[in-house]
This record gives sequence, C-alpha cells and structure tokens, in this order.
Amino acid sequence: MADRKVLAGARVVLPTGIVENGRVIVENGRIAGSTPAETPSVDLSGHWVVPGFVDMHNHGGGGTSFTSGTVDEVLHGVHTHRLHGTTTVVASFVTGDMDFLGRRAGLLSELAEQGEIAGLHFEGPFISPCRKGAHDETLLRDPDPAEVRKLIDAARGQARMVTLATELPGGIDSVRLLAEHGVIAAIGHTDATYEQTRAAIDAGATVATHLFNAMPALGHRAPGPIAALLEDERITVELINDGTHLHPAALELAFHHAGAGRVAFITDAMDAAGFGDGRYSLGPMAVEVKDGVARLVEGGSIAGSTLTLDRAFNRAVTIDGLPVESVVEAISANPARLLGVDDRVGSLEPGKDADLVVLDGNFDLKGVMRKGAWVVEPQVG
Repeated sequence: MADRKVLAGARVVLPTGIVENGRVIVENGRIAGSTPAETPSVDLSGHWVVPGFVDMHNHGGGGTSFTSGTVDEVLHGVHTHRLHGTTTVVASFVTGDMDFLGRRAGLLSELAEQGEIAGLHFEGPFISPCRKGAHDETLLRDPDPAEVRKLIDAARGQARMVTLATELPGGIDSVRLLAEHGVIAAIGHTDATYEQTRAAIDAGATVATHLFNAMPALGHRAPGPIAALLEDERITVELINDGTHLHPAALELAFHHAGAGRVAFITDAMDAAGFGDGRYSLGPMAVEVKDGVARLVEGGSIAGSTLTLDRAFNRAVTIDGLPVESVVEAISANPARLLGVDDRVGSLEPGKDADLVVLDGNFDLKGVMRKGAWVVEPQVG
C-alpha cells in the first residue's frame, strides 16, 4: 500500500516561483504529481513549504565533531542539523595529520555510501599559514597534487570538495587534478592576489570557501581574491549568515555582485551548533563558545560557527530583506547543484526526494520532512 501524504494550503516555493495555497503531494518518499481525492491532507495554511536545506560545509553539531567523533556521534550531529531543516549535509574535516584524515575519510565514506551524509569536504591541510583561522599551523602543508590525490582516494569516491590556498606551490596543479576527478576545488584560507585567484579559476576552481573570511580584505589598489571571486560567473560563493562572520552590508555586496544563483549559504558549524556554550575541540584546537560565538582559546580567532540553516534562512529574510525565492536558491538549489545531487534534492519537483521544511509566517521552523518521513512533525490545526 502506498505511503501517501498531502500538504495543503501553504505558500510553496517552486523553481518557477511561489504558489499560493499550494499542495505538495508525497508518495513513497518522493514528491508526486497527483493523488486520489480521498487522501487526507495536512492543513498548512499560513505556512511556507520550501525545499530541505543543503549544507555543503559543516563540521559538526549537537556536541559532536565530524572530524573526530565516532560513527554514532557523527550520526547524532547529522540528526541535530536535520532537526533544523538540513536534510542534506556534507561532513567537513578541519586540518589534521594526513594519515588521520585518510582514516577519517575511509570511515565516513561508509556513511556517505549509506546516504546519511552527502560526501566529504577537506578544509585543509592545504591552506595558507597567513590565513589559517582555527587550523593548527603545525599541520599545514603545500597542496602537492600527489597528497591531494591520496585524500581523494581515501574517500573512495565520496570526496566532494577540497579547500585550497591555490597560490601555494602545487596549488594550480591540484585544482586541475580535483577538476579532473569531479571534486570541487574551493579557494579559501588563502593569501592570494587578484591575479593568482583568476589563474586558479581558469584552472577549474568553482567555489569560494566562506567568502570574506580567511582571505585578504577587498582593497582599491590590491583587490585580492574577493573581487576575482565575486566577478567571475564560474564561482559560487559560500556565505555564513550568522551575524558574526559577515556584516549585513558584506552579505548585500555578495548578493548584488554574484546574484542569488551564485550564492551558497553554509553553516561552517562546529560541535556547539544546536548544543550550547562551553569548551569544545575543533580538531586539535581548543575552542570556547560564549553567547553562541565560537573562538579559539588561544588567539581568539573565530572557530567555525554555531549556526543552523533555519537561523540563516530566517535572518536572510527578516533582517537582510532578501526575497524568499533567492534564499531558497542559496540554501537548497545551488549547493545541491554544486554537489551533483540536484537530480534528487534541492527543489520541490516531481520525482525528487520528499525533503522539505515547513516555516510559519515569521519564518520560524515548524516541520522537517526527509524522504517522505517527518523528522519534525508540524503541530498545526
């Protein structure tokens, strides 16, 4: 017997626009196009239904780390983000010893094969000591293509993205290697010039890791990487919209120059996301979270975020004043396309997985569905 659900009465955000008083039909875990008239429906009048969120840069949550946690702990972190609307998540690693990263990649690749995560992202160790942020400088190394290849191989086909300081020796060749293997080459934690950044884009880089953060500021004589990344149609820029990593004017600047089709909202979340203040570890680095802001105990650098994507969505609409359709592009459709999973997720279309989020009129999360099953069942009526 078919498992069938009908969600009715909401404002539904489709790739073609907003449908007032829309109906979303879910059958056997997928979005369907029709249903018998007698199928009971869930009345979501006064609510929004949007695609499930896709986070392509996330280090953990719920008190657990994707870099160092056990399999059960990683699953707990994934579930924490699902409770906040992220139905598709990539597990990101911070800088570590190469052998350690290889072992972690092998372990978590099994979760990717099972569909629990959407692949792996190596943020380091191939980054600039000048822009290391919350990464252990003693473990950083130049992006030797042979070593980059080792990590790709260790991930057993589940590597989705590698963040590189492409100006370092081997950087351009590593970008070419990643592109040849269908892995996103992301420019980040970089001290590159404008010209060096353009060369990396020409070599095949397609993503800017958390634009503005961990890179030289935009200058009028030395525009640096920010100008090159914003102006090039081949680049999608990651943005951490938590009110800490970016001033609202910087967010507006990015949307104005890149357009909604080239922005991907990410969390860059660490263990404390969805958990609370306290002492944590980010890889080998000690982190103090106070008032929801994560900083290294030594040096005070921002150490990831405690963001969840439902908060990023709410802030984008209510504070930044962005159109709902643009936010849906940035938080669902664009990252799904970059990850190569847009045939299954990222938009509400027939045949795709029934991954969706229910928001109330104030854009607060009220429900989450993944593959047709409620993770958070909306309390309505």
